[in-house]
Amino acid sequence: MSPNYDYLVIGGGIVGVATACELQRRYPDDKILLIEKESQLARHQTGHNSGVIHAGVYYTPGSLKARFCKEGVQRTLTFCEQHDIPVESCGKLLVATNKTELSRMAALFERCKENGIDAEQLDAEALRLREPQITGLGAIFVPSTSIVDYRRVTEAMAQDFQAKGGQIALHTEVTAIAENDDAITLTCRQPGVPSAEPFAVRGRFLVSCGGLMADRLTRMLGLNTDFQIIPYRGEYYRLAARHNQIVRHLIYPIPDPDLPFLGVHLTRMIDGSVTVGPNAVQGWKREGYGRFNFSLRDCAEMLSFPGFWQVTAKHLKTGLQEFRDAWWKAGYLKRVRKYCPSLVLADLEPYPAGVRAQAVLKDGTLVHDFLFADSPRSLHVCNAPSPAATSAMPIADYICDKVAEKMPTGVPVINAAID
Repeated sequence: MSPNYDYLVIGGGIVGVATACELQRRYPDDKILLIEKESQLARHQTGHNSGVIHAGVYYTPGSLKARFCKEGVQRTLTFCEQHDIPVESCGKLLVATNKTELSRMAALFERCKENGIDAEQLDAEALRLREPQITGLGAIFVPSTSIVDYRRVTEAMAQDFQAKGGQIALHTEVTAIAENDDAITLTCRQPGVPSAEPFAVRGRFLVSCGGLMADRLTRMLGLNTDFQIIPYRGEYYRLAARHNQIVRHLIYPIPDPDLPFLGVHLTRMIDGSVTVGPNAVQGWKREGYGRFNFSLRDCAEMLSFPGFWQVTAKHLKTGLQEFRDAWWKAGYLKRVRKYCPSLVLADLEPYPAGVRAQAVLKDGTLVHDFLFADSPRSLHVCNAPSPAATSAMPIADYICDKVAEKMPTGVPVINAAID
C-alpha cells in the first residue's frame, strides 16, 4: 500500500509549524500533513512564554544557537511585517545589582561584541535616566530585542502552510510509530473520545517536533537515545495594570553562568501588560500549568531516570530555593525588588505558568543545544531550547536541509547534538 502523504510532521508548536511550512515551500507538489494532539496550535511552550524576540546575547559565538538567533530576529520581524502582526521593539536592559554581577556584565558585553550584537554599556546614572524605576550599578542595553505574540506568528505560519496546499489534523494524538523500507506509519487516536477508533496515517518521511513529548516519540520508534524530557515550571505574575508603564524596556538580571536559567525578569507584553518571571520549579506533570499538578506516569518515568537524580543533586540548593519562592510570594518579590524596589506584594497578580521541556542526559547533563535523533525515514527534534521561538524559521531550514540529505539515500545520521 502506498503512503498517504509524502511528509508527516508531528507537533503544532512554532518549530513544527515552521518546518511544515518550509517543507511545503520546497516541495509544493508533495502532500504534507501536520499532526497536533491539541484542539489548537501553539498550546504548550509556544503559547506559554514571554513573547520575546531575543537578540542572542547569551549564546556561544559561532554556535548554531547564536547564528540561528541572529538570523531569526530579522526573519521574524520581516514575517510579522508581512502579516500585520504587532511587534514592539522595546529593547532589553540586563541590570547588574552588585559587584559580582558587574563582572559578569562585562563578560556578557564582550560576548555581545563577538556575536555582532549592537549593545551599549550603561553606568548607574545612565541606567537611572533610561529607567527611573530601576536600580542598579550598571546595565547592558540591547536595542534589537522586541516582543510579539508567538501564537499569532504560529497561526499565520499555519495559514501560509494551508494556502500552499498543506493539511493540518488537530485533536490527533500519535500512539505508535512503525517504520519499514517503504513508509513510516503512525497509529493515531482522538484524545478524550473513548469511542473513536484508532486510525493509521502513512508517509514517506516523518519529522517529529514533539516538545514535551519528544522522548516518548523517539521511544515509539525504538530509537537508541539516552535523554529524557524533564519538565520545569516557569511561573509568572502580572503587575497590576497601574504599573503598565513602570518600565519602557525589558528588564533582565545578569544571569549566573553556573545556573541553567536566566532568572526572574520584568517583561513588557504585546498587550501592554508587564509580567514578572519566570522562575524554574521542578514540574510533576509535563503539561501541568495549574497551581497543583501531578501525573503518575510522568513522575514514574522521571523518578526512574538516573539523569533526574543527578541534575537534582547538582542543583539541589537552587531547586529548594525555587520551590520555596514558588509558594512564598515574598521570596519571589524579593528577586525582582533587587532591581525594581518600588514593587510590593499587592502588585503581583496571577498569570498563567509555562512548562519548559528540558532534555536531560542519563548522566545528569542538561542539554542546552538543539538535539536530534533519527532513523532512515524520520528526524526527531529532541531538544529545542530558547531561543527556539525566535529561531523557528532558521531551525526549520536546518531541519529541511537534513531531510533533503536523508531522503535520497535513506542512510541514517547518528544521534547528534548541534552547536
